[in-house]
Amino acid sequence: MIKEYLSVDSCSLGEGPLWHPKLDSLFWFDINAHKMFNWKDGELKVWKFSEPVSAAGWVDDESLVVATASSLIRLSLTSDIRTSLVDLEADMPHTRSNDGRADPWGGFWIGTMGLNAEKEAGSIYRFYKGQLKKIHQHLTIPNSICFSPDKRFVYFADTRQEKIWRQDLDLDSGWPINEPTVFIDFKAQGLHPDGSVCDSEGFLWNAQYGASRLARYSPEGWLDRVENFPASQVTCPAFGGESYSTIFVTSASQGLNDGDLKVEPLAGKVFHFESDAVGLAEYQVVL
Repeated sequence: MIKEYLSVDSCSLGEGPLWHPKLDSLFWFDINAHKMFNWKDGELKVWKFSEPVSAAGWVDDESLVVATASSLIRLSLTSDIRTSLVDLEADMPHTRSNDGRADPWGGFWIGTMGLNAEKEAGSIYRFYKGQLKKIHQHLTIPNSICFSPDKRFVYFADTRQEKIWRQDLDLDSGWPINEPTVFIDFKAQGLHPDGSVCDSEGFLWNAQYGASRLARYSPEGWLDRVENFPASQVTCPAFGGESYSTIFVTSASQGLNDGDLKVEPLAGKVFHFESDAVGLAEYQVVL
């Protein structure tokens, strides 16, 4: 399928695409540049932060929950007022937030990792009803946080371990139950799972860092299709657009030298294409 891209500057580490269902526009981040972007009808808005920012969930039509390196904040999109909700490893200056997404119950899941991807320095938390609870620990690069449309499962990955896991969720509260099981093991293929999102049929779309591709997997874990990109370091997909059939994919240019960038000049762009798959609106964070 034809891949287009937004006419904005390339990101060093583009991440966290979020289609806001009330504003009909796309948000995303450049973690390394400490910036959040919004693209609507050809206009770009930029928010700057004093530390890395990586992911967001929508609260209402004028505010977001934003994950920074040291906290979760509520950001007013109109006044730019930033209100701290809870500390996020604020006593650990060697870590930052990474992948995150809202769940069907109004909670917000967020992963953390070492600033230099130190081994097992990362964790995954859930922020729900005003409390932050650690769900998983001893991860290196937590990614792929997303939820099956029937609300039965949460998915998450450790990019360094080259695995995506699936875990049962309590249908009443959204808290994980039972131990996670391996959904896909990529070690034999040497693929590095980055961000993921589920479509309305329960298929999981996974961005594979370093492989120039977004891959769709069935609920049983079988490869269904591959979409290739003119950038090697794709990072995370999101569904959006009027019918939720547009897929947006962030990417990164970090670590690429001048020779690499001549080969892939679109590295760091936000790509989009139309798919025959239909996504779901991102869930609202309930504060």
